[in-house]
Order: sequence, then C-alpha cells, then structure tokens
Amino acid sequence: MSGTAPSRPMSPATRTRKALTAAVSGSFLEWYDFNLFGIAAGLIFPRIFFPGASPTAGLIESFGAFAAGFVMRPVGAVFFGHFGDRLGRRRMLLVTVAIMGGCTFLIGLLPTYGAIGVMAPVLLVLLRLIQGFGIGGEFGGGALVALENAPSGRRGVMGSVHQLGTPAGLLAATGIFALIQFLPEDQLMSWGWRVPFLLSGLFLLVALYIRRALPETEAFSRDSQPVQRMPLFALLRQHPRNVILSVGARLADAVTYNVINVFGIAFATRHLGMDKQVMLTGFVIAAAVEIAIIPVIGALSDRIGRRPVYAFGIVVCGVLGFGYFPALASGNTLLAWLAIVIMLAVGTGCMFAIQGTLFAEMFSTHTRYTGMGVAYQASALIGGGPTPAIAAGLAAVFLQSYWPVAIYLAAVCGISLICILLARETYQSSLTDEHGAVAEPGRK
Repeated sequence: MSGTAPSRPMSPATRTRKALTAAVSGSFLEWYDFNLFGIAAGLIFPRIFFPGASPTAGLIESFGAFAAGFVMRPVGAVFFGHFGDRLGRRRMLLVTVAIMGGCTFLIGLLPTYGAIGVMAPVLLVLLRLIQGFGIGGEFGGGALVALENAPSGRRGVMGSVHQLGTPAGLLAATGIFALIQFLPEDQLMSWGWRVPFLLSGLFLLVALYIRRALPETEAFSRDSQPVQRMPLFALLRQHPRNVILSVGARLADAVTYNVINVFGIAFATRHLGMDKQVMLTGFVIAAAVEIAIIPVIGALSDRIGRRPVYAFGIVVCGVLGFGYFPALASGNTLLAWLAIVIMLAVGTGCMFAIQGTLFAEMFSTHTRYTGMGVAYQASALIGGGPTPAIAAGLAAVFLQSYWPVAIYLAAVCGISLICILLARETYQSSLTDEHGAVAEPGRK
C-alpha cells in the first residue's frame, strides 16, 4: 500500500505515543467545536442570528442550526470511510481536522443578523453543514489510529485515551465560555462570543502539526485481506446486523448528552431559575471528573468485557434522567452539580469511553473506518441532532414541564439497552482477523 509506511523504522512505543497524540488532538478539536456551537446555540445565537421571533421560537430555530451539522455527518462518514478503508487512515485525518477547525474559526468571523439580515443565519447553517461533513470522518479515523496500534489486551485503554479528547474539549469550551460571561452584556454580544470560536484556529494549527508525520496504523498495514472496491457495500453485505446494533446502542449516549447539555443549559436558565454560570461550572466539574475516570472505564472493559460496562452506562442515564431536572429545579447548587457529574461523567462516560473500541471490534479491517463512521454518525443524526429541538418542543407543548423529556430519554435508553444485549462480546477478538469474532452469526 503506497504511502502507508513511515520513512524509517519506528519503535512500538514511539508509534503508540504518536498515534495517541494524533488521535486525542483531533478528538479534542472535534468536541471543542461541538460543545462550543451547542452552548452558543442555547445562550447566544437566538439573539444574534435568530431575533424577531418569540424567545422559544428563536431557541428552536437556533437548535435547528445546531441539528443541521448532523445531516452531513453520515455523508462525511461514508466519504472519508471509503478512502480511509482503501488508502489508509492517516491521509484522511489531515483533511477532517482542517475542515472542522476551519469552519469553527470562520463562524467566529460571521456578521450577525443585525448586519446582513437573513444571510447571517444562512451562512451559519452553511458552515455548520460543512463542519458536519468533516466531523463525519473524524471519529472513525481518529479512533482507529489509536486502536489499530494498540498492544494486545489493551484496546479498551487505548480507545479510552482517544476519547479523553471529548471531556477535554468540553472542559475547554465550557471553561472559555464561562469566562467570557463576565464581559458586559453589550461586549459579550458584539465581540466577546467570537473569541472562543476564533481560538479554534490556534487549536487547528496544533493538531495539523501533530498529525503531519503520523505513520499508518499497524493493523491496516499488516492486513492481508483484499481492499474493498466499495467499502460501504461490503459493510452492508458482511455486517448488516452489527451496523443496526451499533447505531441503536449509541442512541442513548447521543440523546442523553444533548438533553442534559445543549437543551439542559437553555431550559434550566430560562425556566428553572438556574444561573447560567452555575450550569457551566457544573459541566466544567463533570468534564474534569470524566477525564479522570475514562481510562479506568477502558481498563475495566479490557478485564470484564465491553457489554456490561456499556449497559451500566445506559441504565444510569435512563433511570437517573428522571432525577436530573428535579435536581436542577431544587435550587441547590451542589445537588445540581452532582446530577450533572453522574449523568455526564458516569452515565455517558461508561458508553463513550469504549464506543470506539466496541465499534472497531464489530467490523473487519477494510470496512472498519466506514462501519465506525456510519454507526457513530447515523446515531448522531437520528438521536443527537434533533434532540434539543425535540426536547424544547416537548417541554413547550406540556407547559415547560421536564417530565416528557425524561420519558423520551428513558425510551431511547431502553432501545439502546436491547441493542447492546443483543450484540456479541468483542473484547477478546482480533482486529486483523476478518472472519473471527467480528463475523455475523452464521458466517464462518
């Protein structure tokens, strides 16, 4: 495979270090951009890009812009997965990170509705669509850079280290956004909100520097199976059951995160009387806790398997979702922070820490990039993107009650629990054996 080997021999330790650094840098940028847009969609964008309507209508329109990026994610997953499965992982990762960071930087330069009228939200949605295209290819490639270089029996840990970029991105985005809240209101709305978006340009340069000399993954370089001419068709032919189960399994994480964060911040500050600074601080604390426990979750999955760890996270989110909004409504800051930490760090953490590892083990080498992307981004499109708008609509129909939202969350978690229980255990499978543990039932 031309262009996939490094120019000179590289020790396993050096390869592993470079792989993890490259994977985390992209994951950090992806989730910094994601959280930044989500927070701004709830607190800033309704006023500067969607004014004129009622506050609720402006919020739903803003959440619609947030959801727009999810439309292009599956397209990006298929596009970058196609070339990533045919040509290698490393080449695609330079493109995906440039698209993600570049779009976020450009959002920070956009004129507002007051300056150019309806073209402002149009441009915002356009950049969000392009950003979603790049994000669609990032997760699969970034995860595989870590996992396909992982030592035997350590994939759970290596995969969880890649996922550290998620809480780190949340921590950075929420922390920076919390700091700019101290600006006077007029400065915040005129230029202050732009600062976190423009900082993405700096993070992009760092990520590009880290990835410039990334070697191809060990598993892709060693695999002797024929390269698939159309990886998507091969994926659907070889692993139809695993595609469905992986998409369903991830719905709980996608919906929970957007209920408690994107929708939750806006709902709690508008209708439950919570100070937005308290909410943002709670997510900073939760992100810090998640950074500490994600490697532990990954290591635990290497010992007892992926399914029990993942199922535990689903149950936490489905059950404690009924206590999340009452905790926020209590007016007790410590109780609100505890609810955020449990739901985010423990509930979604048990799922997110091992998602990359679990999904990678469900697909063969030359369909893996595509399979992971399709599973992750299709679930994001179905469950993640529309969730804030669905939750806002449910709350509005029921007189701003949070109970319908909690029921919606529990129902989705039930679907995911069924899917993970139907999936095969994969933690002892090989990433280079296409016809071993990753095969569908009935396939030899």
